[in-house]
Amino acid sequence: MKNTMTNQVFLPSRRSLLAGLGGTALASGLRLPAAAQTGNNLSLRARPATAALGAGLPPSQIWSLETTNTGPANGPLRFGKGDLAVTVSNELPAPIVLNWLGIDGAQAAAPLTGLAPIPPNGRASFTLPLRQAGTILVNAQLLGDAADRPVSARALIVEDSPPVQADRDEVLLIEEWRVKPDGSALAPGRNPDSTTAVYTVNGQPRLNLTAKTNERLRLRFINGCARSPLGLRIENHDVRVMAIDSQPSEPFPARDGQLVLAPGSRVDVLIDATRAPGTVSSIVLHDGSGPRTIAQLTMSNDAPARAAPLPPAAALPSGNLPARLDLKGALRTDLPLDPNAQWIAPVKFDAATAPAYRVKRGRTVVMAITNPTTAPVVFRLHGHHFRLLDRLDDGWKPFWLDTLIFDKGQTQRIAFLAEYTGRWLMEATALNWAAPKFVRSYVVE
Repeated sequence: MKNTMTNQVFLPSRRSLLAGLGGTALASGLRLPAAAQTGNNLSLRARPATAALGAGLPPSQIWSLETTNTGPANGPLRFGKGDLAVTVSNELPAPIVLNWLGIDGAQAAAPLTGLAPIPPNGRASFTLPLRQAGTILVNAQLLGDAADRPVSARALIVEDSPPVQADRDEVLLIEEWRVKPDGSALAPGRNPDSTTAVYTVNGQPRLNLTAKTNERLRLRFINGCARSPLGLRIENHDVRVMAIDSQPSEPFPARDGQLVLAPGSRVDVLIDATRAPGTVSSIVLHDGSGPRTIAQLTMSNDAPARAAPLPPAAALPSGNLPARLDLKGALRTDLPLDPNAQWIAPVKFDAATAPAYRVKRGRTVVMAITNPTTAPVVFRLHGHHFRLLDRLDDGWKPFWLDTLIFDKGQTQRIAFLAEYTGRWLMEATALNWAAPKFVRSYVVE
């Protein structure tokens, strides 16, 4: 199974960026300051907030997901494996539903199929099974299209046990905002004319990191953008990819420190800081419109972390996904990403909506997904992670995904083990700020 990820290139134009996303799109995360947590309980409040989104722009009114825990209001949520009791309070003037990207088999929290939208002044409680260590994205974008305000996202980290050999663990949550000259921030699904595209990292215009000589950093990149794929380049350092979309991957080097990130995806990398003291390395973002520095890593003059760099890291502990998939006995189905082919708006989804297919628990599913439209489309599978199959279905790429971009006219085949019973969503959204979001579902019996 050839690892095509190592052949990723850092592409300077939007067209080239999208072309490189076809079957191997990666996602990144953003660094957020740690927030204190209380046991195995999490309380979230969706409420109005004010944010400084760009230099020279007035403060913007947004909607945010805040914790009632002490500590930074928008920091990463960190928990160990096990059941997590979650309570969400909606203090917004519109209903919300949360996505927990990266958590498989959480039917009680599954948006629309397991948990109904929470109305204004409403409250919901449920249990999240945190079975696998990894980097999770929590957002409220599913019903956020054309809302009054855009909604900020959160990072949830399920800690490794035993810990990964790294001196630092930094989360970088990258979000895109469309802002008018008066500071008004536009929700996705609306016409972005007369707005400026700005990006924040952990809610700030730029993130500054420092490192000691021979210190090892784990960087968790999260693409929290609603519609935009991203290219990232980490200058002056060897970058080793360790996990993709919340699941361990076969480790591989990112060529020239370059990554491609689909909306909503996550990538964990390791970097050994071996440059001379005083060296400043930029983390450069490409969205197809040109490069911009969103973070920088500065080598400090402090004493080295150790006399020599650590040896290459071994793969992260394997998750709970199968080592092999039974492709011969699989249920095979076709799925066109055509808005006219039974895809519906999330607000129109209900329990009576017919699923795209039904499958018995324990059987492999192979989906041939085609994008017949004239624009790239991002596809997301809820409930399960999938493998990206090779062209002849004779193997798969050595990583798991839950999100994939399809260029116009492109067909890809994915496969997954239908392990968790219930009804689960599939999302499809064109890579255009004004494009609507569509959903379908599938059922595991």
